[in-house]
Amino acid sequence: MTPLSYAAAAVPVRPDLPAAHERAWTRLAAPGAWWTGAERVSIAAECRNAWRCAVCRERKASLSPYAVSGVHADLGALPEPTVDAIHRITTDPGRVSRAWFERTLQAGLDEGAYVELVGVVVTVVSVDSFCRGLGVPPHPLPEPLAGLPSRYRPAAARPGEAWVAMLPAGRPPGAEADLWGPGIPNVARALSLVPDEVRTLKDLTRAHYLEPEQVVDPRNRRGALDRMQMELLAARVSALRECFY
Repeated sequence: MTPLSYAAAAVPVRPDLPAAHERAWTRLAAPGAWWTGAERVSIAAECRNAWRCAVCRERKASLSPYAVSGVHADLGALPEPTVDAIHRITTDPGRVSRAWFERTLQAGLDEGAYVELVGVVVTVVSVDSFCRGLGVPPHPLPEPLAGLPSRYRPAAARPGEAWVAMLPAGRPPGAEADLWGPGIPNVARALSLVPDEVRTLKDLTRAHYLEPEQVVDPRNRRGALDRMQMELLAARVSALRECFY
């Protein structure tokens, strides 16, 4: 894979940021728990394509997304329920409902595959938004790596506060012991049915923001901004993204 660079940006970029993005792109290309490397890169491409979808634009402008019917302008590489999930989570995440989620599973998308799909979308949106903020083109997607999904599901995952099964609060047992310590946000726990997606999210969070376990202590900060400035920016971005969490 070609190394990711921000040399063309108008402002200097800390070296840990392109390094974290490069690790995320490497994981993106590899087989996951439920999707092959080729499928994961196709999910990433469909995530980018969602912004050009007329149905998504019309739904976003509508009082209710369920008032608009139509077929997504997709790239043709993935099944329709998968495309719908990618487009909705990418373009209108604040109005995703549990009823829609349950219909998506009934249409054939496995619970673990859904969680991994969310993780891929989060990765792509995070890195692409960073590029857009700097005024540089998005990075080319990586070439997929060969191999089959592991089909790994943590034995300790249970239905809980989220719509999907996840690991309980407290330090996870066994192979997942590295995922978190005290104070991990539930938004990260909600990806724990696919542990590698938590690892990717933590790696990006560490570079973009703070160690996830540090978030709960308002004394912790990173870089040139004080914590109040960091939280003001984070809250504004969350509002613009219509984050219902």
